[in-house]
Amino acid sequence: MPILNTSETEISNFYLVGIPGMESANIWISIPICLMYTVAILGNCTILFFITTEPSLHEPMYYFLSMLAFSDLGLSLSSLPTMLRIFLFNASEISPNACFAQEFFIHEFSAMESSVLLIMSFDRFIAICNPLRYASILTIARVIHIGVAFSLKNILLILPFPFTLKRLRYCKKNLLFHSYCLHQDVMKLACSNNKINSIYGLCVVIVTLGVDSVLILLSYVLILNAVLGIASREERLKALNTCVSHLCVVLIFFVPVIGVSMVHRFGKHLPPTVHVLMADIYLLLPPVLNPVVYSVRTKQIRLGFVRTFQFGRRF
Repeated sequence: MPILNTSETEISNFYLVGIPGMESANIWISIPICLMYTVAILGNCTILFFITTEPSLHEPMYYFLSMLAFSDLGLSLSSLPTMLRIFLFNASEISPNACFAQEFFIHEFSAMESSVLLIMSFDRFIAICNPLRYASILTIARVIHIGVAFSLKNILLILPFPFTLKRLRYCKKNLLFHSYCLHQDVMKLACSNNKINSIYGLCVVIVTLGVDSVLILLSYVLILNAVLGIASREERLKALNTCVSHLCVVLIFFVPVIGVSMVHRFGKHLPPTVHVLMADIYLLLPPVLNPVVYSVRTKQIRLGFVRTFQFGRRF
């Protein structure tokens, strides 16, 4: 299989990689990967189903949770085709247009997940610091407006990615470094000037993940300050307990992001396997673990699982 083209003729396809040095074990590696995708897709679909059908979950907090589940579902489905083709069928070839489309959806849903985590931190801030006005501040109309506004912001920010990549020439290298297409990886393959892509990509990361993480941290500083002002120890613990699920999913999302960034920045001497595994963890871990966290921590969703299981046993 040709993976390197040294002529000046523009290449017609890119090639993705599985786990370097472990190509012979692809079929075995595909088993846990398929299991993780199954858990992610079924888990997030179940969360969306329960929130849609259970009247007691028709509250702002759960609407935001449904946005998170939708982002996780989109993130999983965006990477699923190439991951399964590589590990199940050893098919690593992908056309440029398909690659550009995939990287748009991966970056879009990743940015949307970051935005939803920010929205959920504000939701927790209002619920703890101004509980009496919570229902009047976060009305259904405002929840919809917030979701639409953040979705449009991320679409407008990420939409230029495929078009700026498409204008570049790819004539020497066609081997990408992951099992799916990312903006920075495709950009590095270009044999024409990619300075605009590099600057714009950095700006998008700062405006999305950078700003969101700072605002999430700020919201929790304000929450902690408000909680420490509560006289009763039991009330303080009760207030903090409402934030545990959100804190878990924030860590599940941002810790792998930081890990991938650190590996790319300071781990150039590390084997390619480490880079690939870190990137796969970043993409697979949040969609798999987020439904588990909220299913364990949310009583209504947990009871929904129990009722569904009991109903299934009757038949």
